[in-house]
Amino acid sequence: MWRNINSSRVSYFTLAAYLDSGLLRYLFFMLVLSLYLLILCANVLLIVVICMNRSLHEPMYVFLCSLFVNELYGSTGLFPLLLLQILSDVHTVSRPLCFLQIFCVHSYVCIGYLNLTVMSYDRYLAICCPLQYNTRMTTKKVTMLIAVTWLFPFLAIVVLISLTSPLQLCGNIIHKVYCDNYSVVKLSCSDTTVNNVYGLIYTFLSIILPLLLILYTYMRILKVCFSGSKQTRQKAVSTCTPHLASLLNFSFGVCFEVLQSRFNMSSVPIMLRIFLSIYFLTCQPLFNPVMYGLKMSKIRNLYVHRVSRQTP
Repeated sequence: MWRNINSSRVSYFTLAAYLDSGLLRYLFFMLVLSLYLLILCANVLLIVVICMNRSLHEPMYVFLCSLFVNELYGSTGLFPLLLLQILSDVHTVSRPLCFLQIFCVHSYVCIGYLNLTVMSYDRYLAICCPLQYNTRMTTKKVTMLIAVTWLFPFLAIVVLISLTSPLQLCGNIIHKVYCDNYSVVKLSCSDTTVNNVYGLIYTFLSIILPLLLILYTYMRILKVCFSGSKQTRQKAVSTCTPHLASLLNFSFGVCFEVLQSRFNMSSVPIMLRIFLSIYFLTCQPLFNPVMYGLKMSKIRNLYVHRVSRQTP
């Protein structure tokens, strides 16, 4: 139900997608808490393994470490509030906390795509220009790429929120289990042309452009693979498979969330809508460490070696 209230009086938002699950809320709470702890343990473990082993201090593993840090950042932007709301009878969130969550969720997505883009560029250099790799992927360049990967999204989201926060709102009900920028913009009863234009520019720079760059690098990699040796093809498959799997998984979750925000999805069961709307914030942070931990032979071998040394 919409509330005709002035934006100056909107001090909180109501998250209307939560279901009254009765005693099942405690089961949901334990399941979500277990998932969050699993995400924390898996990502922290791989970050520690990469940081503690000098043999992994290579550009590819530095970018992986950045990816895992972002998974921790994104899931922490969702899970604490989600756990609190599951146990709560009144599903409200204060205005500052709502905008903080918007900042975390949107920057997480942007950082994720930029991180996957620099990882594809790294693989392109390693496979297509192996003799020039060390001279072209220097420590200075890796630092610059990591800095751009993190700083650009933060600046872009600050602008996004600065355009959204002054809007005059005619309601405070968000039909989701978390806050997102477009849901708040839809509550506005003032002109949102600037917000929509900037939203399109932001979407192009943070999602579409990275995807185009990744597509270009893989076209170059495939060209080299088809004309190269069997060893080159094996190297490409072993290093690119987890990256492609991560990209597809992440894009699926983000794509569904964008579609759900823009179009009427009432024909889809509500529980499925809730799950798919948070898929990119829950399954991706667990998917990446499992996929890379299993597929990257260097990480796997180091882990097996450590376990064997500790076993009496």
